[in-house]
Amino acid sequence: MARPLYITSGEPAGIGPDICLSLAERLDQRPLVVLVDQDLMRQRAQQLGIEVELIEYHGQPNSCEKGQLYIEHVALHVPVIAGELNFQNAAYVIEQLKRSAEYAMTGKSVGLATAPVQKSVINDAGITFSGHTEFYQEFAGVARVVMMLATKTLRVALATTHLPLRAVADAITAERLHQVIDILLHDLKTKFKIAQPRILVCGLNPHAGEDGYLGREEIEVINPVLERYRHNGVNMSLCLPADTLFTPEHLKDADAVLAMYHDQGLPVLKSQGFGEAINITLGLPFIRTSVDHGTALSLAGTGLAKSSSLQIAVDLALDLARQ
Repeated sequence: MARPLYITSGEPAGIGPDICLSLAERLDQRPLVVLVDQDLMRQRAQQLGIEVELIEYHGQPNSCEKGQLYIEHVALHVPVIAGELNFQNAAYVIEQLKRSAEYAMTGKSVGLATAPVQKSVINDAGITFSGHTEFYQEFAGVARVVMMLATKTLRVALATTHLPLRAVADAITAERLHQVIDILLHDLKTKFKIAQPRILVCGLNPHAGEDGYLGREEIEVINPVLERYRHNGVNMSLCLPADTLFTPEHLKDADAVLAMYHDQGLPVLKSQGFGEAINITLGLPFIRTSVDHGTALSLAGTGLAKSSSLQIAVDLALDLARQ
């Protein structure tokens, strides 16, 4: 029997339920199961004029036919109005994440794909939450994970993720870089089947520090770590200026770029393929992919939300499961 792939529907007032409904048009060999409140899903389908048969998943061995969608019911705490956040449903969102992680960790599923959540409303409910990535890292009990976003032509991994900019330089230590690079190399080789990955590395400072005139992090911290990997045969650049690294000439043979912080690499990637990009969490003992966008509250229930990123996230999760 093919184990399922679970999909979290995310923030109930956002576009998560909308884009999850698009999965009913797929035909996959492996069952896809959406974690969602069944009444919310029926309500949103009616609002969008979508005819779908929702089927409670109880270990069925086959995937659904077109127009059908497996769900596992997760009960809302209060009713939802599309586009209107309510902190009373924060625990509902966290329950989705807990179940998806538990199923992946215990082998009940082959992995998971996630629709967007609204961090602010979860924190408003008194639940400390900095993001999916950190949640799954803590649940799995691993020391470090790596956020990597990808389009069809570009992969960007991050040395740091959700930090204020003033905290980034202090967070980039030799220990962190070793952990991040080890995870990146391991998962490119094992999950993506790239035997000898070629990685380009962004400097932290403008012009990669300009020989120390614009910052010494490259000289004192980052390049010494990179030199060790290069000495051991890893195909990896030293720090390159981020303003010229993301050019076709540099990227044409690269398998991944390592950026030092969130807004250094991701704006470039998203400008190339927003809505067609996905997020992959490397370093977890299970497969986790995600959309590259937020909850888009203003689009919820309107029929204007695009599901392309979720479709690609599911495709990649299924592909990684096959491998």
